[in-house]
Amino acid sequence: MALPRIALIVLGGTITMVPQRNGGIAPGLRPKQLLESVSGLAELAQFKIITKHDLPSASLSLSAIVMLASDIDALYQRGVDGVVVVQGTDTIEETAFLLDLLVRRDRPLVVTGAMRGPAMLGADGPANLFSAVLVAASPSAAGIGTLVVFNNEIHAARFVQKSHTYLPSAFTSPMSGPLGFIVEQRARFHYKPPTPIKYSVLPSFDCAPVALVKIVLGDNGWLLDQLPKLEYRGIVIEGVGAGHVPAEIVPRLEQLASNKPVVLSSRVYAGGTLTQTYSYAGSEMDLLGKGLIPGGFLSGVKARLLLSVLLGQNEDIATIRSSFRRYLSASAF
Repeated sequence: MALPRIALIVLGGTITMVPQRNGGIAPGLRPKQLLESVSGLAELAQFKIITKHDLPSASLSLSAIVMLASDIDALYQRGVDGVVVVQGTDTIEETAFLLDLLVRRDRPLVVTGAMRGPAMLGADGPANLFSAVLVAASPSAAGIGTLVVFNNEIHAARFVQKSHTYLPSAFTSPMSGPLGFIVEQRARFHYKPPTPIKYSVLPSFDCAPVALVKIVLGDNGWLLDQLPKLEYRGIVIEGVGAGHVPAEIVPRLEQLASNKPVVLSSRVYAGGTLTQTYSYAGSEMDLLGKGLIPGGFLSGVKARLLLSVLLGQNEDIATIRSSFRRYLSASAF
């Protein structure tokens, strides 16, 4: 049987970083060198290597990921069986989620990288790349959205989070756990999430600017007063607990929500926001009753991306509210 055709798209990141004369590591490993550094890959697939960027992931832009989504769909149309995107880990949970929203075709799409550079002891890049190719070559990975593969674990982009700054086990899915694992050089799925909702946009599409505001103890709301003066078209509030804020800033949020979409998420890693449990001033029931939109299981950074896509399509507040409701109900178990 012919080997599956896998496109390896390189954006940069720790997996490509090598020691520098002045200390530390920085991008330097060429994609072909990266591929050749992993023994056994040639027996898994035929590769098409594409270099898009050579950047740490914090320097990637939303427009670059929108264009990447279009490029990936074009690769599938030309007969590629699966795609592996290699990038820095700092923003993987965001880029993978945006690809999950925008890549329309249902063939396997995997994002991976490394927590340790290739010259460091215990470098995890080769194992992660090998595992990612195994998943991208598996028909079982089709139709379930973008996946993130690290540390022999398979995660759904909509649930995965970077939970540690330097351990190889940094990626977790607090809401769901991994979808599966790499076992004896096979991708084994223990369950699969529902088919994700997709949004069709052009490669030139602009994600709208959306502010992300974390609420903290003793927050006086002064930052909220500045938002109407800025060019943000929407706001995501990371409330404490299940989606709560100090009572004194509720009028500010109500005023903001009367003019632009304000989504309520939680700064807590797991559980998401509630909708009908607490009813005191500043609780989730109070805020939702004053016009805020529930962010459900989505973290603040992912709620920001979904809102950014919807606003980029010029949806009004009522449509955005229904779109969030539809996405949350269709994308969870």
